[in-house]
This record gives sequence, C-alpha cells and structure tokens, in this order.
Amino acid sequence: MDEKRKHPRTEVNQPGYVSSGGSVMHCVIINISPEGAAIDVENPAFVPHRFRLVLANDSSVVHECRVIWTKKNRIGVSFVVTA
Repeated sequence: MDEKRKHPRTEVNQPGYVSSGGSVMHCVIINISPEGAAIDVENPAFVPHRFRLVLANDSSVVHECRVIWTKKNRIGVSFVVTA
C-alpha cells in the first residue's frame, strides 16, 4: 500500500482523552504525526466528528481533531489548524 501521508506517524501507544462539549472519553493514542493520529476507543459511535485530543501524560498538549476514518474501534483523525 502506498503511503499518502506527508509525515510518517510515530508509534506511541499512550493514554489520552477525547474531549467535546464537556464530556471526556478515555482513548489510546496508537500513533501520531504533526498532521494527525490514530486512536483506539471503546465505542467509536460516541466520538463526535470534531473534538479535542488531550494527552494524558501532558494535558498541556491539546489537538483540535476531525475524524477522517473509522475501522472497528480505531479512529484516524487529522489535526485542525486554528488561526
């Protein structure tokens, strides 16, 4: 399969949180790059199309995300650049 990403993703397997509208859901950040990430969640149906991804180990790291794809419990997101 051809790699279409501009930046290769780094495998991290770190805990994180999906945050949206006052609700927070645990996730595992599988891999990450400057432009996006893949995360595992218990139930993807409860993940909104846009949300904030917060690193559990460093809550100062927050990414605005939008869902690009979902496959079983894994979600691929791109980071939204805010002006």
